[in-house]
Amino acid sequence: MNRVLSNLGLCNRAGGLVSGEEIVLESMAGGKVKYVFLAKDASEGAKKKIRNKAMYYHVEVDEGYSSAELSMAIGKFGRMVIGITNENFLKILKK
Repeated sequence: MNRVLSNLGLCNRAGGLVSGEEIVLESMAGGKVKYVFLAKDASEGAKKKIRNKAMYYHVEVDEGYSSAELSMAIGKFGRMVIGITNENFLKILKK
């Protein structure tokens, strides 16, 4: 597992992220989500919805990982979207 995915697991255990399409969209609208991981194998409809909302709220989107990789990293099955809410973890993930 690469460093970003390992740090996603730590971020999850520390309560620094939200996952699931609707929760991430709501959190983005509330200004809580600072960065989004969107699975490269998500449906086109989901990708469009997340990208549009992220563009509107000026949130960067990373589409470099599959759903399986993201799900395994945070220990939750079937996750297509993860939103980072903790700015300190975001700094670590972006290094």
